[in-house]
Amino acid sequence: MQVSVRKALPQDLPHFYDICLRTGDSGKDASAFFYDPWLLGQYYAAPYLFFPGALCFTAEDGGIPRGYIVSVPGTAAFDEWMENVWLPPLRRRYPSPLPENRARSPYEARIASLLHLSHSSRPEPPWRAGYPAHLHIDLLPEIQGKGCGRRLMEGLSAALRENAVPGVHLGVSRLNTGAVAFYGRMGFSRIEEDESGYTMVLKL
Repeated sequence: MQVSVRKALPQDLPHFYDICLRTGDSGKDASAFFYDPWLLGQYYAAPYLFFPGALCFTAEDGGIPRGYIVSVPGTAAFDEWMENVWLPPLRRRYPSPLPENRARSPYEARIASLLHLSHSSRPEPPWRAGYPAHLHIDLLPEIQGKGCGRRLMEGLSAALRENAVPGVHLGVSRLNTGAVAFYGRMGFSRIEEDESGYTMVLKL
């Protein structure tokens, strides 16, 4: 296996949907929870390929993306764009509450409900000024443990520094112990936690 890292392209979109779904259960395959295989990626992966100024990279093997890291330098601007551009058509496609015949699991229903939250009016935590960027990273099992996550994270960190971004944050489930440990090795620290998981930050 010869994995290479490059900037993500719009034509990577189908692979990003697939990777997002196959890692969506705290790092494990979430396919069994969804009737609509695109729904998870509609929120956590696809918008980053279209947001102006987003920084996205993919790890590919044999020309096929097997993992990605997606980020925006400013979360507040991204939230406003989500509210005004990305979410309105999705809200028409995915009503809330999602009808029972379209929700295979409470997880699928919860993701549909996220599309209807007001993003532009969400309160901004006081720490975000120091960590305005955020990211999502997902790797399929076949490229995990091979240094690909570190390469993606280092590439993104360099790009954020070039854009004079002072810090980045992310959210991670407490059940995804492997990811929590990985972020710790990459220098992230916990700044908030709730019943579902942790918010972690990295100063750049």
